[in-house]
Amino acid sequence: MKTIITIILVILVSSISFSQFGQYPKPNEGQFMGGAGMTWIDNEPHYTIFLAPELSFANFGVGLDLRLTFNSEGNLRKESFNDFSDYMSIIRYVRYGLKNDPVFIKLGALDYYTLGHGSIMYLYNNSPSFDNRKAGLVFDIDFGSFGFESIYSQFGEAGVVGFRGFVRPLHYTSLKDIPIISNLEVGLTYAGDFNENSGVIDGNYNDSLDQFYITTDASSINIIGFDIGLPIISGSFADVTLYYDFAKIIDFGSGSATGVIVQLNPLGLVQATARLERRFNGDEYIPSYFNSFYEIERFRVTDKTNNIFTSKAQLLAGLTDNDDGWYGELGINALGLLYVSGSYQRLDKTPNSGILHLGSEIAPEEAPFVLRAGYDKINIRDEEDIFTLDDRSYLFTELGYKPYPFMVVSLVYNWTFTPVRDGDDNIVSYEPQKRIEPRVYFVVPFGL
Repeated sequence: MKTIITIILVILVSSISFSQFGQYPKPNEGQFMGGAGMTWIDNEPHYTIFLAPELSFANFGVGLDLRLTFNSEGNLRKESFNDFSDYMSIIRYVRYGLKNDPVFIKLGALDYYTLGHGSIMYLYNNSPSFDNRKAGLVFDIDFGSFGFESIYSQFGEAGVVGFRGFVRPLHYTSLKDIPIISNLEVGLTYAGDFNENSGVIDGNYNDSLDQFYITTDASSINIIGFDIGLPIISGSFADVTLYYDFAKIIDFGSGSATGVIVQLNPLGLVQATARLERRFNGDEYIPSYFNSFYEIERFRVTDKTNNIFTSKAQLLAGLTDNDDGWYGELGINALGLLYVSGSYQRLDKTPNSGILHLGSEIAPEEAPFVLRAGYDKINIRDEEDIFTLDDRSYLFTELGYKPYPFMVVSLVYNWTFTPVRDGDDNIVSYEPQKRIEPRVYFVVPFGL
């Protein structure tokens, strides 16, 4: 009961404090973000020039992000353009449609992507670092009677891939015209990680050669799953769906989850989505394995000298005592003025099992201010640990003022990560990075 109360309180706090990273421009509108100034990275001053225009044409949208950062000596930061993915990251995104539309295609940064109900992949983020931005692809189609969701995490190197196919079988029977139950949905999911470090379980770091040598390797991580969703209420004011998920991590364990999703739209003024899920986890199983921190959790050398490292595969292999848990989620859109989202997970017996996602945006068109924030944290030990910034946290905040309706002057604070590389320029870890950045940008409506 204490866990359920905590879940509810944390989600309610999100409506006051935090938000996701903003919305796309409205159809046939655009915004131009750009400027030059100082950016403080880990308390060191840098000079930054950036251009980040976003345009939206009907269902199409494009966002660019050209960012040049120089140190105090006038030299371009090495991490700004270190490899192919850094050049690709100039394309922040190119998209058609939005998630849950009949057709959704997005190329570029994949901020928060979920397959199905999220038992295998939930809010996956392919670019948790400004200094290692990646370009990937998502492609979803819903034909009505069947469809699919898919993701390819990054071009240029092996990474995470995922595919979920689904069918509404009653659409092919005489029951297809029966309201509600005709939308019974059955899905099959596969997701895997083919990065060379995805299966590291044991190894040794050679400090003199500045290289890590793998001694026990599970190779790639592969997960398959089955899900079924049954709508029991469907109408203009409310939709309620019951669901069940089962997932198996190949060569490891399995788990399942059952829950309810409630969507409310009273009088079209406030849209709300709530979800409560009970998770049943077997040995060597982690629910929502590919999450917002996965690129950080995959593999990290935390102490080269003492050969201390962590990996998600190592954690997975060490889970020999099954531990069930709860998951809760809440999202609200009030008149298009306030966006709120929040989710929280905690296991019954594991103290450091809390996983938190919070977000909100307050940006009324007529108001002279803008407030955006987003926060993610994993391995939360207790409720006092929730808002402590460390190597388990990711934070974004923006506070802005509109001197004119079309102009925003803001200050952005990021608690993010920067990659640590070995002698061969391979990423062996990530460490926290603080960024403070002034911004000036313009919101320019236009018609087509």
